[in-house]
Amino acid sequence: MPEASSPSASKPLQGKLAIITGASRGIGAAIATKLASYGATLVLNYTSPSSLQRTQDLASTLSTTYNTASIIVKADLGTPTVGEEIITAIKSSPLYATSTRPLKIDIIINNAGISKNTKTVDMTPEIFDEHYRINVLGPLLLVQSAIPYLPFDGSGRIVSLSSVSATLGLPGQAVYGGTKAALEAMTRTWSRELAERCTATCVNPGPVVTDMYDGTSEEFKEVMRPFIEHAPLMNTGGAKGRGATAEEIAGCVGMLCLPESYWCTGSVVSCNGGLLMGV
Repeated sequence: MPEASSPSASKPLQGKLAIITGASRGIGAAIATKLASYGATLVLNYTSPSSLQRTQDLASTLSTTYNTASIIVKADLGTPTVGEEIITAIKSSPLYATSTRPLKIDIIINNAGISKNTKTVDMTPEIFDEHYRINVLGPLLLVQSAIPYLPFDGSGRIVSLSSVSATLGLPGQAVYGGTKAALEAMTRTWSRELAERCTATCVNPGPVVTDMYDGTSEEFKEVMRPFIEHAPLMNTGGAKGRGATAEEIAGCVGMLCLPESYWCTGSVVSCNGGLLMGV
């Protein structure tokens, strides 16, 4: 293992290319920042036109702070061409359009997703379809499109953002929790099918202080309150009663992208302050 003072230790992902979906804000932006600090070149995906400026500002900040390059890609995870769109955008970017090196995708972070709390009695086919297209089909199509470009030495990484909702059976999250359980199941399959190319893992946050969680109903937050109050790390000192920060989730994701994480695959890594254990 390199010494802590060596360049390879301070930039362990130097020369690696990392795709981050939903990178414009929240956990996605925090993951982008973490991987940039490790030296990775980034593909910052966003969906809504309103997120373009935010993504450009993030890329500029990361370039100034960490001297890392970013490719900004607009693509909707809910469309059937999303994987092809992202790969095409990478190939046509200034970083690769004139390069003689073959494209290699080292890291895929499946972060983008939606969550609309809907009780079973109020569920519609449209809500179901939207969640599964974005949260399940989108990551599947991205991984499928990226397979030809994954490393051949097992050094690749696929890290997907799941949720404690896949396991806890929270009210109003039959569909959202189902999508995250599906993502965990696909991850276990990828860990076997792609073992010669990459590892595949999930992390499963609980409540995170982001726009998505802030947008949930007061009823849902009240359901989550006893879970938060009894989770080991959410019930200590200055952390009492709070959810995670995006940076705390990004720290776990970044760890799984490091070379030292090679022996961790097919796993769901609990990153929720102990709210959920034993998965």
